[in-house]
Amino acid sequence: MTSIIFSDYRLICGFMDKCKEDINTLRCGSINVGHKDVHSQGEVIACLEKALVREAEQQDHVRPIKEECQKSILRVAELSSDDFHLDRHLYFSCREDRERFCQNTQAGEGKVYKCLFNHKFEEAMSEKCRDALTTRQKLISQDYKVSYSLAKACKLDLRRHRCSLDTNLPRAREARLSYLLLCLEASVHRGRPVSGECQGEMLDYRRMLMEDFSLSPEIVLHCRTEIEAHCSGLHRKGRTLHCLMRIGRGDRSTAVDSVCQSALQTLIQSADPGADYRIDRALNEACESVIQTACKHIRTGDPMILSCLMEHLYTEKMVEDCEHRLLELQYFISRDWKLDPILYKKCQGDAARLCHTHGWNETSELMPPGAVFSCLYRHAYRTEEQGRRVNPGEQLSRDCKVEVQRILHQRALDVKLDPELQKRCMTDLGKWCSEKTDTGQELECLQDHLEDLVSACREVVGNLTELESEDIQIDALLIRACEPVIQAHCHDVADNQIDTGDLMECLVQNKHQKEMNDKCSVGVTHFQLIQMKDFRFSYKFKMSCKEDVLRLCPNIKKKVDVVICLSTTVRNDTLQDAREQRVSLKCRKQLRVEELEMSEDIRLEPELYDPCKSDISRLCPNVNFGNAQMIECLKEQKKQLSQRCHQRIFRLQEVEMSDPELDYQLMRVCKQMIKRFCTEADARNVLQCLKQNKNSELMDPKCKQMITKRQITQNTDYRLNPVLRKACRADIPKFCQSILNKASEDSELEGQVIACLKLKYADQRLSPDCEDQIRVILQESALDYRLDPQLQMHCSEEISRLCVEEAAAQEQTGQVEECLKVNLLKIKQEACKKEVLNMLKESKADIFVDPVLHTACALDLKHHCAAITPGRGRQMSCLMEALQDKRVRLQPECKKRLQDRIDMWGYAAKVAPAEGFSDLAVQVMTSPSKNYILFMIALSVCVLFLVGLLCGRITKRVTRELKDR
Repeated sequence: MTSIIFSDYRLICGFMDKCKEDINTLRCGSINVGHKDVHSQGEVIACLEKALVREAEQQDHVRPIKEECQKSILRVAELSSDDFHLDRHLYFSCREDRERFCQNTQAGEGKVYKCLFNHKFEEAMSEKCRDALTTRQKLISQDYKVSYSLAKACKLDLRRHRCSLDTNLPRAREARLSYLLLCLEASVHRGRPVSGECQGEMLDYRRMLMEDFSLSPEIVLHCRTEIEAHCSGLHRKGRTLHCLMRIGRGDRSTAVDSVCQSALQTLIQSADPGADYRIDRALNEACESVIQTACKHIRTGDPMILSCLMEHLYTEKMVEDCEHRLLELQYFISRDWKLDPILYKKCQGDAARLCHTHGWNETSELMPPGAVFSCLYRHAYRTEEQGRRVNPGEQLSRDCKVEVQRILHQRALDVKLDPELQKRCMTDLGKWCSEKTDTGQELECLQDHLEDLVSACREVVGNLTELESEDIQIDALLIRACEPVIQAHCHDVADNQIDTGDLMECLVQNKHQKEMNDKCSVGVTHFQLIQMKDFRFSYKFKMSCKEDVLRLCPNIKKKVDVVICLSTTVRNDTLQDAREQRVSLKCRKQLRVEELEMSEDIRLEPELYDPCKSDISRLCPNVNFGNAQMIECLKEQKKQLSQRCHQRIFRLQEVEMSDPELDYQLMRVCKQMIKRFCTEADARNVLQCLKQNKNSELMDPKCKQMITKRQITQNTDYRLNPVLRKACRADIPKFCQSILNKASEDSELEGQVIACLKLKYADQRLSPDCEDQIRVILQESALDYRLDPQLQMHCSEEISRLCVEEAAAQEQTGQVEECLKVNLLKIKQEACKKEVLNMLKESKADIFVDPVLHTACALDLKHHCAAITPGRGRQMSCLMEALQDKRVRLQPECKKRLQDRIDMWGYAAKVAPAEGFSDLAVQVMTSPSKNYILFMIALSVCVLFLVGLLCGRITKRVTRELKDR
């Protein structure tokens, strides 16, 4: 009877009365009872069904079907849902296809329909049958009861979860497939029981919606322009939908209309492909190979598959087609936190408590879906603010925070996955970063142009950068690039679930390990450069010093300025011996870390980098910035630097000499030697300690070379030698004021002050502390002429002419100085001759500053002068007396060298006679005939005294009377 009735629509009770007018209006066929064409009866219903679904896809309903006829059409479709034979049009259209694809499928319970739906996009499917199936699917979209299997499987669940009892909604909306799916999906997401059979049916129809965009009337209605312009000919297997998603994501120049974008978002929520990747057929097929290789450990259909694919984005395992499909889908999932089922499951309680959200399938204008995640991550990274402790009730649960971190890691892979960033920075991206299209380049570009961005974009980029500073693992691309370094050196801090800036600090400290590759190094340096723009971008620095910054450095934003401000405060308090340091201990510790990091790359110190840019390109074009190599290059080329750059380098060296720990190259090259020799030395005395151990057999040659470089620098100006400066603070203005008057604040004195002090040392006029320091400098420079800037400056030509072999020696042992002394008569330049004479004068004052003579006479000093205290020429006088004493036999080498020195001093006395009484006194005291000269002077004084005593005053005699008065 059913077959007979459905073969002629006129036999269906009430159908003819309700739809007669619409049949005539739409010209859907004859209504004469005796019509000869039996197929035409099914065609009439098919015509009405097509008109019904077409009406939903049109903006203006030209010929609207009456509501009572609409209900009748859908009711007939519902009644025919059990057996496909009852849908005459579909039956006649698909008879051959049924035999081809569903031969073994029994009719009844909608099984043939489902079988044909599954083969709808097969190449062998006839176009006529495909159209009939599409019409049937569209009817199911309007009324879920048109699907017999879905209505039957979900009947109890719909009743249990009250999905059909909303009296505020019109009947048509309640019946829509999308409403049913949203309602039941909400129950699944909330953890409420939904039968497996019903969930299986839901999965089939969600997949159906993703495969064919035409089943969603909103998409057809609102996205028609975009489809015709960009996506024609891509109808099958979800390709049209992904084409629209690609345009919506912004991969093409034409933007998607906001209404179309909203329709796409609604469809994604209805289909919910985030819960099961298989729903998106285009994604499933594109990523099948990646899933089998990279995600095979995860159960098929598990929501974690999508997360696994995101983790392998931009890796070797990812294929290009999968990458595109994945990003297209993730773009829409990222705009509604509910579409990530794992995030929703772990955070729904936190979102309701902290962000006042509603149910899964409900929306709120006050808290739209895109704003909920922003609310969650603000609470995830909420810290103590200006003394106010965060209430535990305002913090996320641990499980939710882990998921928020996972989403942030994914979003860092692509700017477009961050809705807030893309919304606020669209203009700036086009203006500053249009050419930055490679992975991760857009965000880096925005960070580079932070000061140039509009305020709204600057705020969101700043917040994101601040967030990265707390948890650098958010930057998934950087973490991947740095994996070898992390595994080798930072695995302990990387394993921490909550990162507080420790991982980035570890990466910076290990920036020049052998495991470090170029990508990681560039990424770490870029992050360091971005941190310079705002001290808030350094999480550990911000947390350690925020109170100090507010108190001591208000209104300063740039990190480099804050560091300078705080370090200046610390230095002033130290120099002035303040009772209490104004900068807190925890801030001072972190300040030290920041200063050490900045010393590694000149770009991290804008005050130094900006004035030296032209010098860098001119003098050090091929030198790397890292490892302080560029700074070292500028130091070596110091004499050729521009004035501004030279001044900055001088200031830098002044700071480094007073605090050697900030000398990155010295600390790096001599790291092992410091551990060996200077473990107990104070950080500020490290260089002093290394200098003392420089000539040890255990000293590393590279470190020794670096120490020599620093000694040469120190001797160019007393201000670069803090120990000397302190010891001679009274002597320098007393004896060398004329030199200080000519001095420039930011340029070297080329050793003039030290040379002045050396001469006063020879005159034995320095204070004890200053004398000790000058003696050390004299001893060091006597072994290596390069440590005497005045000698090197005035005698460079003479050295290259007279002492080539000695100067070329890798190990300097005073041979160049000895060569100049021996060739004193051959020296042509007066300035050089004067320096050599000064050397001779200094050596008379202390044998230790004449290494050649000291080495030759070491044994004799031990035998004959052991009881004599070193210094002030005493041991030299002892040797002179021993030379004159015929009873004493000196070593031949010592005797020869000593005689040479006497001849040189004699020549020096002739060439450079005493300029004053002090010089005369020194010459007498250092003369081999000192005792004889002193005896004769004393005898002369005594004779004069006796003559005066005996003879009286002869110029004016006095009478006896006056004497006796």
